[in-house]
Amino acid sequence: MNIGIFGGTFNPVHNGHVRLLKSVMNEVDFEKVIVLPAKIPPHKQVSQLACGEDRLNMCRLAFEDVKGVEVSDWELKQSGKSYSVVTLRHFREIYPEAKLFFIMGSDMLLSFHEWYRYEEILSLASLICISRSGSDTSEKMRKYASGLKANGGEVMILEEDPFEVSSTQIREMIKKSNDYTCYLNKNVVKYILDKNLY
Repeated sequence: MNIGIFGGTFNPVHNGHVRLLKSVMNEVDFEKVIVLPAKIPPHKQVSQLACGEDRLNMCRLAFEDVKGVEVSDWELKQSGKSYSVVTLRHFREIYPEAKLFFIMGSDMLLSFHEWYRYEEILSLASLICISRSGSDTSEKMRKYASGLKANGGEVMILEEDPFEVSSTQIREMIKKSNDYTCYLNKNVVKYILDKNLY
């Protein structure tokens, strides 16, 4: 049984996140994929961080039509920073027989050696990575992944045209009243407008 774990700040969740996950689900036969908004992301300083409940609700709207996806509030309910190793330990306990796959963008992979207890993460789950920007070439990712594999890790690099926009850029567009609607699910756009987020 394959279980996917897809964590992120999702501030806000955008079409790139959805497309990345659909691409992964086309390549791997998952029992299900669990999407987890982080409470406090340990790897980046986030300005204008929407509250956990809003980010959770936006994820539910963005992924509601993707079969096999479950949006979880588990990380939001924990205290302190959302360390991936703690999340993976939790799901390893729940699914002891499953093969866990930890899904990430290339920006996360290329800084993976800086993560808290990254060696343990490699022992708990296989990594699946897709490029987030044109500069993160598959060659660059494969070179980095070979170092992780030397540490016993299993890393899968998927070829996909990068989605060249980030949540940070979308928040800037919202702040400047630029049109950002093409990057988001229409129900997420409505949620942002109704709640006056960002």
